[in-house]
Amino acid sequence: MTIMKEQQAQIEHDRRVKGRIHSFESFGTVDGPGIRFVLFMQGCALRCKFCHNPDTWDMTTGKVMTVDEVIAEIEPFISYYKASGGGVTFSGGEPSLQAPFLAALGRELKRRHQLHLAMDSSGFCEPSHLRSTALLDVIDLILLDMKILDEQKHVELTTQSNERILRMAQFVSEYGTKLWIRHVVIPEVTNDPADIEKLAAAINQLPTVEKVELLPYHEMGKFKWKQLGLKYELDHIKPPTSEQLTAVQKQLQSALNIPVLI
Repeated sequence: MTIMKEQQAQIEHDRRVKGRIHSFESFGTVDGPGIRFVLFMQGCALRCKFCHNPDTWDMTTGKVMTVDEVIAEIEPFISYYKASGGGVTFSGGEPSLQAPFLAALGRELKRRHQLHLAMDSSGFCEPSHLRSTALLDVIDLILLDMKILDEQKHVELTTQSNERILRMAQFVSEYGTKLWIRHVVIPEVTNDPADIEKLAAAINQLPTVEKVELLPYHEMGKFKWKQLGLKYELDHIKPPTSEQLTAVQKQLQSALNIPVLI
């Protein structure tokens, strides 16, 4: 009886937990398997020069919603997600900044609907934070963005060291969480063969990686920078050609035993 009361108290608590939401997409098809509800969380500690969602950076803005309120947005589409082998993806911003909220949301989604849950993450999260919030207990897949392995280049590109990201990647892989690695190919910035060699070596140290997705840099977020009064420093960079993408794909594929997709 005591255990049942504790479980009920946990459920009632989870349903009331609040998070800051930037936006959501009901029929996402590129953020994990199947058709997915993509929940964009507010807040990010990185300041990537190529970010197409700089409006998600500020942790103090966004719409405050409870777990129950978010699930009410998801439930009309549950049949589509299940039929397609899809689910829900937590994105951002950096979703792990709101790990207590997402852990509560994940527990409730699993309890009610047994949905597949993914997290699209920069990896800028202390392993201790993931452990203390039990977020990994509800996450089936992490889409981990690995930008560049050279620490100084990473600082120049994002304003932050990649040391925490690499520790997080190792932690979640040892925990047993499935990983899809994402790498944004930015000409003159992230496609140098020496940097790709380091990327391949790092991926080979993560046993739960199932595949690598190469994402071509695009300019669709530039207008947001201007709206926010920010200087877009990659204005001179153009999206990669098919030849540039293929070159990165071939180099990674020759060093990895998993699919490398464009």
